[in-house]
Amino acid sequence: MPVTYLIRFHIRAEQRSRFMTLLNGILDAMRHEPMFHNAMLHVDPQDENQMMLYETWEDHDDVLNVQINRPYRETWHAALPDLLAKEREISIWHPVRDDRRGAINR
Repeated sequence: MPVTYLIRFHIRAEQRSRFMTLLNGILDAMRHEPMFHNAMLHVDPQDENQMMLYETWEDHDDVLNVQINRPYRETWHAALPDLLAKEREISIWHPVRDDRRGAINR
């Protein structure tokens, strides 16, 4: 069953550029994973150092046992304490409905 993760980041202002460089590398790499569905990065219009990542994968166990341990994530995970002003806020969701322009939902 697909699973969606909502991840909020509170980025240290002086680390925003490094945060974006590292995260862009992760997003570019995970796009090619067979269990990956989609991801969308959002910025708070009131504070560019507050971001939310929405990502959907095919299987939660695969994320925990395979995806998190991919070598391309090592530098990202090691850098997080320096990049963030506080811990990430992660919540897990299961899709109920998916609406997109031109799609037919049943």
